[in-house]
Amino acid sequence: MLRFSLVTLACITVNVQAQDLEALKLDTRTRALPVLPKVVAMMKETVVAKGAVDAIPVCKDKAPQLIKEQSDKTGWQMRRVSLKTRNPERGAPDVWEARQLAEFNIRAANGEKADTLEAGEVISENGKQVYRYIKAIPVGDVCLACHGAREGLDTALKEQLARSYPHDRAVDYQLGQIRGALSVQRPL
Repeated sequence: MLRFSLVTLACITVNVQAQDLEALKLDTRTRALPVLPKVVAMMKETVVAKGAVDAIPVCKDKAPQLIKEQSDKTGWQMRRVSLKTRNPERGAPDVWEARQLAEFNIRAANGEKADTLEAGEVISENGKQVYRYIKAIPVGDVCLACHGAREGLDTALKEQLARSYPHDRAVDYQLGQIRGALSVQRPL
């Protein structure tokens, strides 16, 4: 019996060469990822200047705006996703993203560093070829202010998180774990 991975089947289905996939990954990485350090810097500046409670609107509203601006520049769909969502309406992964995030967790458990984890493949959606790319976002020091151990969070912060995110599951992370990912979908 022949066995193929989903990536192999996707590549066969849409007839994309390996070097083309690598070129797509490199181009996507180069054009999409610069938004992530901007988001982290914005969060750090706000936490240092105003505290974690005042950083909630930055993560909730300003970070998605930066990602939307980058998405508008490229013409690609871009968003942050997580298996433990803070805002399920905005950050819940689709099936492809959930599969990649689960694979990232397995790879991280086997010793790969979260900041190196990425995946990309060409798939057919609604009869059209698209390139899907996803890059893990590891938990950094600044993230722990709001995403660390629930019992360690300040009372005022917990109250504001509950008001801002009534369905929050994005706590109890440790430094270096996979918080989520930047997901990109670009038409071909």
